[in-house]
Amino acid sequence: MPTPTLLIASRKGLFTANRSSAGTWDITSHHFHGEPVTQVLADPRDGAWYAALRLGHYGVKMRKSTDRGATWTEIPAPAFPKKPEQGAWADDATPWTVELVWSLAAVSAAQPGALWAGCMPAGMFRSNDGGASWNLCESFWRDERRKAWMGGGNDYPGLHSISVDPRDDRRATIAISCGGVWRTKDSGASWQLIGNGLDAQYMPTELAADPNVQDVHSLSVCAAQPEVMWVQHHAGVYRSTDGGENFTRLTAPMQGDFGFVIVADPVNPLRAWVAPALSDMYRYAVDGAMCVARTDDGGKTWQLFRNGLPQSHAYHLVYRHGLALAPTSGDARMLAMASTTGGAWVSEDAGEHWVALDAALPPVAAVGWAAGG
Repeated sequence: MPTPTLLIASRKGLFTANRSSAGTWDITSHHFHGEPVTQVLADPRDGAWYAALRLGHYGVKMRKSTDRGATWTEIPAPAFPKKPEQGAWADDATPWTVELVWSLAAVSAAQPGALWAGCMPAGMFRSNDGGASWNLCESFWRDERRKAWMGGGNDYPGLHSISVDPRDDRRATIAISCGGVWRTKDSGASWQLIGNGLDAQYMPTELAADPNVQDVHSLSVCAAQPEVMWVQHHAGVYRSTDGGENFTRLTAPMQGDFGFVIVADPVNPLRAWVAPALSDMYRYAVDGAMCVARTDDGGKTWQLFRNGLPQSHAYHLVYRHGLALAPTSGDARMLAMASTTGGAWVSEDAGEHWVALDAALPPVAAVGWAAGG
């Protein structure tokens, strides 16, 4: 299998990186110079690349490439309808304007043009034509429970995680900060609030167990056993073995268990990776030393890996989409990680050793992988 291409979405554009014949990882192209890229998706079905841009005064824009970034075409961006002037939603405190596209997901090979997009504010959109048009999931957006959601570290709640069930593409599980974990079984026609067992310690005691106010930082699902779900929560790491109905808090990977990203192994339901950080008042690597933690036993124990990562004055933070697993086979998993301080690293042995790609990139929002060309 050809080595995949790494995609790095940053505050100053989209970078690609490839492994050279000498075995080093190098930046090979730069797209959308100076423009903030909030999310990127390489569609595994047809190879198309999608990039979401947040252009401030000019709003949210979407770009698509069908030739691995050689050329880009502007496509429509998800957009809310006009806010009602009368009725139940006229006094909605959340603006009906897409601030950023925070998640993108391909639906299935059986529906080659179908995509999901999650946004901030926390709306769910679907395209059935490869991004040529987007439809708001009205059943989700107009759920009255949305009025109890909060913004966490942002002004508004955001929908950042989307996982489509590989056994049934009508089913998808999503996560919101702060709005908990939700599931659809019918392609978005209806939604169920799940996620019992999550604990919002930042809320008053009587509301801490309410699934609707949980600050889920990231959700990741084991593709081989989709009933196994992992959550990096604002207040700990959690795992579910019943499709997200119930979660159990896991042993802390290290001092505290704060962080933003969690990545599930697609084959091994007992394995996952996190990038630990100090809690929200600090938001950088514990002790100023970067590490990646991996569990191989369902969260009972964690191994900390530091080889190749900065261990002194390393004030990095890895965002929700800043750690990604490459589409490779076998047990030697390839991972990429990048931070808000512009560091980027690659591991070719399941996170145990890391090689620096760059130390001076713009702040990175997301990393992803495209199949080798």
